[in-house]
Amino acid sequence: MGAFAIRPSAATRRTAGHANGHPKGRGTGHGTGHDGRAACRVVALTAHVAFRRDLDRLEAAASSGKGGAAHVRAGWENLKRQIRLHHDLQERVLWPRVRRAADRADVRAVLARTRAEHARVGEAVGEVDAAMRDGAGLPGAVRDLRRALESHLRHEEMTVIPLAEAVLEPADWRDAAADDGGPGEAEAALFVPWAVDGIAPVARSRFLTALPGPLRERNRMVWEPRYRKLRLWSI
Repeated sequence: MGAFAIRPSAATRRTAGHANGHPKGRGTGHGTGHDGRAACRVVALTAHVAFRRDLDRLEAAASSGKGGAAHVRAGWENLKRQIRLHHDLQERVLWPRVRRAADRADVRAVLARTRAEHARVGEAVGEVDAAMRDGAGLPGAVRDLRRALESHLRHEEMTVIPLAEAVLEPADWRDAAADDGGPGEAEAALFVPWAVDGIAPVARSRFLTALPGPLRERNRMVWEPRYRKLRLWSI
């Protein structure tokens, strides 16, 4: 559910620690008091807002005949990357823990539906790729992707996230956050500024507070300035 297990590199921890007067990186933990469940919800829902925002941008470009513009294509490539990361994290890091915590028929049914939704979203992504490549049918392909992704996001928000919150213990969330299969700094360097692109100030603060302190500092100093230079979706 979003990049909920972002891990700062040792170099970032050292850099942020010195910058904030903590030579060994003290005082740079999660602003949520190490509440992994709350942080996961905030990061996941912020990612959902970003998915919808980028779909709006893609739809606007497609409807105006500018789907082939360089910055639109770059925005699309990043959106695909974020969708893959979102799904991969769920399937490799979170769902196995949910299944172990509650191996019941209803839980298995929810996870099976989620996997099917991932597959459908993947098919719709492929249809948008084909439309961009062929130069025809892009508006319709984008509408199909919106329907598939919106259905999946609503399912996550109404059923999947509450299920994970209900069955996982605090130790499970901590274990997930420390999982080597979670995203590292290379993914975070794009995910974090992408997630807060154009976001309302209160939501931005809530999201950034859910991240480790070193990542917040790295985002402010390096990632967001670099992200803005990409000018994704500009036409």
